[in-house]
Amino acid sequence: MNSIRSTLATVWRIAAPYFRSEDRWAGGGLLAAVIAIELAIVAITVLINQWNSRFYNALQERNWDAFVSEIIYFSVLAAIFIVLAVYQLYLNQWLQIRWRRWMTSHYLGEWLHDANHYRMQLEGDAADNPDQRMTDDVKLFVDRTLNIGVGLLSSIVTLASFVVILWGLSNEAPLHVFGREFAIPGYLVWGALIYSVLGTILTHMIGWPLVGIDYRQQQYEADFRFNLVRVRENSEQIALLNGEDAERERLLVRFRRVVDNWLAIMSRTKKITAFTASYNQASVIFPYVLVAPAYFANKIQLGGMMQTASAFSSVQGALSFFISIYRQLAEWQAVVNRLDGFEAGIAGGRELATRREGIHVTQTGDGAIDLKDLALQLPNGTPLVNADKFSFRKGERTLMTGPSGSGKSTLFRAIAGIWPFGKGRIGVQAGATLLVLPQKPYLPFGTLAEVLAYPAKPDAYDPAALGAALDAVGLSRLGGRLGEEASWPHVLSLGEQQRVSLARALLMKPDILLLDESTSAIDEEGEATLYRLIEAQLPNTTVMSIGHRSTLLPFHKDRLEAKPQGDGVFRLAPA
Repeated sequence: MNSIRSTLATVWRIAAPYFRSEDRWAGGGLLAAVIAIELAIVAITVLINQWNSRFYNALQERNWDAFVSEIIYFSVLAAIFIVLAVYQLYLNQWLQIRWRRWMTSHYLGEWLHDANHYRMQLEGDAADNPDQRMTDDVKLFVDRTLNIGVGLLSSIVTLASFVVILWGLSNEAPLHVFGREFAIPGYLVWGALIYSVLGTILTHMIGWPLVGIDYRQQQYEADFRFNLVRVRENSEQIALLNGEDAERERLLVRFRRVVDNWLAIMSRTKKITAFTASYNQASVIFPYVLVAPAYFANKIQLGGMMQTASAFSSVQGALSFFISIYRQLAEWQAVVNRLDGFEAGIAGGRELATRREGIHVTQTGDGAIDLKDLALQLPNGTPLVNADKFSFRKGERTLMTGPSGSGKSTLFRAIAGIWPFGKGRIGVQAGATLLVLPQKPYLPFGTLAEVLAYPAKPDAYDPAALGAALDAVGLSRLGGRLGEEASWPHVLSLGEQQRVSLARALLMKPDILLLDESTSAIDEEGEATLYRLIEAQLPNTTVMSIGHRSTLLPFHKDRLEAKPQGDGVFRLAPA
């Protein structure tokens, strides 16, 4: 019971924000329409149940006029039912896509807000494969929540409508056993209740492991898909290393997890299907077994028996709602758990950015960058590098050196405001624009113009400015391909990608430029040309570079070195 309450509370927490959003009136109106149509369908089912009695009595009495009248009556009800069913499905799907659109936009906003996606990875990313959670899981959550919710409401209304009918029919057709009559008020209702309760208990006992198995299946499917994408994105390196056999084996290992878990789902589904199919088939004949003796004792007519069987089926079906959708329920609960974990991961990443003992990036009125009592740590709390009382003035050029793993790149991340582990303060000039260029640039899929303008919109710069930037960094041959759409990391070499990244800096003209080995794949002569270009076109930009080549020294006024202190911690000091 506590598990059910917890799941329902989680569902409400996930679902409620949509119905408080700017789309609440449209969403609420569509939901109300879907519910109203469902209630109308239940009302038609009640009318058809009453029609059963009249129709079969007309057959028994060979009453042609009554027979024709009932056929016409049924045809009208059937036509109304078809129209309602079609529009219920249409409105349900309309509500689903609006709800899914809002949830996807909401989750994307929370995940991508202020580098939260990066902090979630630093935490270990307990919310694995966020791509799947915002696609498959959101889609399934909306679909299952609506269908299960509307189905449950329908079952409750159906039960309330038909219990009264079935109770009255129990009095008209008293229980007969071995030729003896027993006056048990509402015995058909009690029979349906007992039958359904036993079926629900047994179904749950057989099917409850499906929740955990379904959860793992979604995780394994997402892991396999993620690794396929990684192979595609790194195809050149894999080909150069002749790593196809290794990758095939790694992928097959992950796919074996998919297969093994699917076999577990098959086994459990076979058991629950065998039971529910037997239960449903037995439910067809069970009401006739109860009421047939009264029919053969001439206590009721054929129409009464058929109406009783129909009413019993409706009551038993409403009471057996959870049996009929148990497989969907298991899948739904797994989806709810995954979205709950994703929201927890988002909240955890947000908490990292706001905790008091973390690194605080503040705006200052003087200078470009000020470091005070800064001590950076690894995510597990291990001290990494200390930097205290350093100031980098506007327009200054500083080169940072030191062994790999000494925290130089981590310092850049902290200055950019995305590294939360450690303590101290970083002051950044108020209103300053900051651009970090890593060793391997990010080039999104799209046109070359979009790649150059990133993260700004493509129309932020005119084609002439884009062409001039390409020409300046030595990529004039690409000037005619600005409108070409491609996967540019696979089209350009790493050195060319770094040149594109520097072209962005020329277009953006940031106040602070952090170069993290941003020219490492370019020859020394080309590197010198690019640094002279930065001096010429970005004279007022504060530049900090990480590099190991001595040829970088002439382009930087100051030099800092991350020096080991003997306890595994590095300290930033003048070289």
